[in-house]
Amino acid sequence: MFEIGNSLREARLRQQLEFPELEQQTKIRSKYLQALEDEKFDLLPAPTYVKGFLRNYADALGLEGQLYVDEYNSRFVTGEEDIPLRPRDYQRRPQALGPRFEARSVVLVLGAIGVVVALVVGAAKFGSNDSPKVQGINSTGPKLPKRHHKPARPMARLVLTATNGDSWLLVRAGSQAGKQLYAGTLPQGHQLPFTRGTFLSRRLWFAANKPQNLVAKLNGRIVVIPGAATGKAEQLLVTPRSIVKAPPPS
Repeated sequence: MFEIGNSLREARLRQQLEFPELEQQTKIRSKYLQALEDEKFDLLPAPTYVKGFLRNYADALGLEGQLYVDEYNSRFVTGEEDIPLRPRDYQRRPQALGPRFEARSVVLVLGAIGVVVALVVGAAKFGSNDSPKVQGINSTGPKLPKRHHKPARPMARLVLTATNGDSWLLVRAGSQAGKQLYAGTLPQGHQLPFTRGTFLSRRLWFAANKPQNLVAKLNGRIVVIPGAATGKAEQLLVTPRSIVKAPPPS
């Protein structure tokens, strides 16, 4: 069990993000984002909206949205079904179409079919290969070369979760001498996300005093943390593909 609101707030403040920026990114109004952080779920329209907003907000912060939905379900959902939305006018309006309306509909459909047939016959009769060529429409001029756009490089994403207990972490960009991105204790049940934008390079260096308490997800899949089996403190290097022991500084 972990605190949904505090975890969201810590992730937002750690990335120095403001509500207007996140509102534009998630299309969720700022007051609802604030309500999620304050765990005032009754301010949202319905439990269905809470789950959707919670998943989208957590994903936008680089967290695992489904974990937050599962935590919300376990703590706040009592098994009652969501209140159905008010039926639309056309659902409440009685179906009172008489024979006159049905006959008129048949006439309109037959008329539309006749117009389509006439257009097809006229096109087949008068169309020919001698049609005047219009510049830019049916001309056979030289074709412009197609532009080949390089595919966007996928964003590397690392999420560290303290599952079995607290773990002290020191995270730097690139190497042990790189810019410090995080230093402190990651409490049990909390997540620490990083993307290539925060790496400042293609690699990420970090040290963990209790790697056995951590679960690492790299690009959506769980990867093995060296030293997690023995509980030995390690200095690690994260690449877009794996986590390995960091080489000693030269």
